Amino acid sequence: MTNLFYQTKSPRPVLDRAEGIYMWDTDGKRYIDGSSGAMVSNIGHSNPAVLDAMRAQMDKSTFGYRLHFQTEASEVLAAKTAALAPEGLNKVFFVSGGSEAVESTLKMARQYALTQGQSQRFKVISRYPSYHGCTLGALAITGYAPMTAPFDPMMQRMPKVPAPRAYLDGLDPQDPATGLHYANMLEAKILEEGPDTVLAFIVEPVGGASTGALVPPTGYMQRIREICTQYGVLLIHDEVMTGGGRTGRFFGAEHWDVTPDLISISKGFGGGYVPLGAMIARDDIVEAVMGAGGFIHGFTYAGNPLACAAGCAVLDQIKEHDLIGNSARMGDKLAERLRGLMQRYPLIGDVRGKGLLMAFELMADRNTKAPLPANLNAHARLVDIAYDNGLIIYSRRTRGGTSGDHFLVCPPMIVDEAQLDDITDRLDRSLASYMAEIPQFSGAA
Repeated sequence: MTNLFYQTKSPRPVLDRAEGIYMWDTDGKRYIDGSSGAMVSNIGHSNPAVLDAMRAQMDKSTFGYRLHFQTEASEVLAAKTAALAPEGLNKVFFVSGGSEAVESTLKMARQYALTQGQSQRFKVISRYPSYHGCTLGALAITGYAPMTAPFDPMMQRMPKVPAPRAYLDGLDPQDPATGLHYANMLEAKILEEGPDTVLAFIVEPVGGASTGALVPPTGYMQRIREICTQYGVLLIHDEVMTGGGRTGRFFGAEHWDVTPDLISISKGFGGGYVPLGAMIARDDIVEAVMGAGGFIHGFTYAGNPLACAAGCAVLDQIKEHDLIGNSARMGDKLAERLRGLMQRYPLIGDVRGKGLLMAFELMADRNTKAPLPANLNAHARLVDIAYDNGLIIYSRRTRGGTSGDHFLVCPPMIVDEAQLDDITDRLDRSLASYMAEIPQFSGAA
């Protein structure tokens, strides 16, 4: 019996300790954290340098309310963050998590529009599928039916455009025409809604939980930047999952050399040591809002000195150990291994991602892209089998949350090649076990 509850009743063992890429339960069983939790523990667990930095800050103070004090830790982390951000985005607003970071970008965008005499701009276009957080504001721009449908009457519904899932649509993601095809859907939606009513467009540079490490087709990111600029629409990059080096660049959008107007970041930014996230904003946006009376928004733990001290240490570890470079190198090797499994297992219909943000998608037919029957609950079953094999992976339903099954394989950025072999072996055994349970594949493993 327990007084604690979360989303489901799925039983899990009690965590005893964690170190590096490994976690142990109280029975002594060891697990490989093959998903970095929820793509959070980028630098691994129990990093001594981060723990030392946290202890040092605890000896000074653990809390300083932002309206009463500035803190050295928050000032230093803001400077480090701005130095990593694209040129012109030098203003940082701290929060405690990804949903708060996204919510902050939405409110900043709206308040900026008001300072520009554009009160009619309030619509935030996003993609379908997409996931941007669990607060009502973030849910309104999320395209994932099981999470949004119960709350639809409580939200201002926002317009959506299709995510650029070229692999499902039979298009070549390397063809610039494909990128243009999907990007121009944004322009069509802006015109349909009325350009003077559209406030912003929000996009994950590389897809996260809802689309399973979806990499945009060639030219897509550049074209949506052009469209947003043309119509005076603010471009928001949701880097909650991609920010922090996981894709092989500190920000995922760096792969396409595109600069947004606002960025949300969390997860790997704090590495799981203390809840931490941030909004990073264009200088003139913040100056306009502050000049008009201030940002009407905030959270109690914003800029918490203990969280910021941990964040500074996380960024230092990423730099000192070249973890971004390791993400790129190990990501290439992980992709090779996943593609090798795809050759062996016909139910793997696609492998995709950047760096150590990788995913594979299960399909009933690789040629037609038909998903496995939803009643098989493959997204849950394979996770459980892998768990029994001492491997933690992360799954979601690919096609709007109602069908399709993808699995994120995103180990900490400290992973080495021998550990990738171990992950691959455990995933191999898990896939073989799962295929044996499905009549149409039971003899193919």
